[in-house]
Amino acid sequence: MKLLHTLTLVIGLTLSGLIWAAEPIKGTLYKNPQCGCCQGHADYLEEQGFEIEVVATDTLAAFKQQNGVPEKLEGCHTLLIDGYVVEGHVPAASIRRLLAERPQIRGISVPGMPAGSPGMGGQKTEPLKIYELAEGMPKVFAIE
Repeated sequence: MKLLHTLTLVIGLTLSGLIWAAEPIKGTLYKNPQCGCCQGHADYLEEQGFEIEVVATDTLAAFKQQNGVPEKLEGCHTLLIDGYVVEGHVPAASIRRLLAERPQIRGISVPGMPAGSPGMGGQKTEPLKIYELAEGMPKVFAIE
């Protein structure tokens, strides 16, 4: 029995080491130069183990349109990460799920600037709805 516990511990520590040794997930966040909460979201993602480059642009609306973000699903900023568009203040867990599952969608979005969402100030008053960026009617990807 002790051998089984020892093996479990060794395997667990080995896997933990592999997880810690993994490269951070890299992305580029495009934001309006005057917006501070966008930097707050980038900081939050970096605290969650992502590596985020922040690019200030005066052509954010055109950039969103070029990347297939419908106006009704626009968020504060646009993150390009591993072939996906992540729009607005999306929690790290939903980004990780997107990258792990790799669904056939353009990306995911938290429209607007909901209070209490990652990087935003204020209290969260209701669960965040994260929508798919895909053809057709908006479909919920996750609720956090």
